[in-house]
Amino acid sequence: MSMTQRTTVRSQILSWVVVGFFLAGAPLWAEIGPSRTPLYFAQMPYDPPPQPESRGVDATPAPESLTPQDQERLESLIPLLEGRQEFWAIGEFVYFGKHSIPYLVKALKVPVSRVRFNAVETLSMLNDSSAVPGLLSVAMNPDEESKIRSHALRVATRLDPNQVIPAIEVMMKDPNSTIRNTAVFESRRVPRKEVLPLIINGISDPEQYVSITARDSFWILTDFMGPIHDWESSTPEDRKEWVKAWWSWWEENQEKFGKTPQSIESPRPPADLNVS
Repeated sequence: MSMTQRTTVRSQILSWVVVGFFLAGAPLWAEIGPSRTPLYFAQMPYDPPPQPESRGVDATPAPESLTPQDQERLESLIPLLEGRQEFWAIGEFVYFGKHSIPYLVKALKVPVSRVRFNAVETLSMLNDSSAVPGLLSVAMNPDEESKIRSHALRVATRLDPNQVIPAIEVMMKDPNSTIRNTAVFESRRVPRKEVLPLIINGISDPEQYVSITARDSFWILTDFMGPIHDWESSTPEDRKEWVKAWWSWWEENQEKFGKTPQSIESPRPPADLNVS
């Protein structure tokens, strides 16, 4: 055996010895005498930081009624919903709470699109259903930008789903496929019998992704998924034929659905169903 081979063997043996010490939990030095003792790690005592003397100052509550100065302030905040100070303006509207709603509804008609979008967003933060009619007028406006229309319907549906059915019906007939898709998607949050025929109409939509969204919304509300088809490669003619199964099911089962809101928790998609 050559010198190189002997050195390699010795290195390997030494490595295994070191590993053995680690696994056995023994100290790594060979000599243990009276002046050298093993070291052991221990958790040091821990003292929690002192508690603050006070919890701070509570936020000033919103006024019960608006003074003329408050009204002027809210009016002046509307154009500030666009620009560097928009987040501050949103915070001011949120502070005034329900008193801000008429001013934000007014902001929905300002020519600046950023102001209108931020007005919709601020209304969602206020979480007051009295803003729904103003939001729906934006959602149904064909001259409004599609992103603002879609956002207005989303917020209105979360504030009060019982008010949005007329808007969904209008928007599902819109020439813009993005608007139609928003309508059929938000319809799954409306547990009302009246919305189901509207969703079935969306299953035969000329746009494939709108049709798939409508199919999934109907399934979420009713647990009826319909026959399995190849939706990804389907044509408008295919979907017009397939939708007949949903109309047949609806004719047989519509009496089971009342007007009382039902649970709208989404069931887990089956593995073989294409959910888009």
